[in-house]
Amino acid sequence: MAFLELEADGFKFQFKDAINAYIFDEKDSQSSTFHGGFMKGVDIIAEYESAYVFIEMKDYDTIKEEYNIKNIEQDEARKESVRKNFKWLKNYLKYKFRDTYLYRYAEGKVEKPVHYFCLLTFEDALNNALKKSLTQELPIGKKGKRWIQELAKSCQVLNIQTWNRNFAHENETHKTFFKCTVISTTGAQ
Repeated sequence: MAFLELEADGFKFQFKDAINAYIFDEKDSQSSTFHGGFMKGVDIIAEYESAYVFIEMKDYDTIKEEYNIKNIEQDEARKESVRKNFKWLKNYLKYKFRDTYLYRYAEGKVEKPVHYFCLLTFEDALNNALKKSLTQELPIGKKGKRWIQELAKSCQVLNIQTWNRNFAHENETHKTFFKCTVISTTGAQ
């Protein structure tokens, strides 16, 4: 069993049986994985035999209530602020995926199904609300009449505990095409 380890933005990933995994949103122009464009890019791309995995990570542990539309019982101004923040984050994650897909299309690397994973430090309820919104807008698992392939096969919005419960390489109860354990290097959950 082979592992590729990669550390980025306070998280350490252990990809089991990946062909390749690298920081896609590379800032160093001398790096072989620097894409050098003007659009947004996800943090990590992992390649498996049967699919690509796009991973975007955000540690919002200290400001998570600013996005929590599941718990907005405050005054109207506060509610509007939270809704605005949630919409901004949803759009940010959406455009990270879309721009990365365009980069990969230009590289000729969208021949396999793409799975989009957002690793956020939110509670499950808020992550599920973001997943629902993203799934509707990307579109996930759908293709137009004239398309020869869908843009993304799946979208997951998870915290570390939910990620590892479903995708850690030690977890053999969930049969998925990929296994990857995530460890916080900053204490984020």
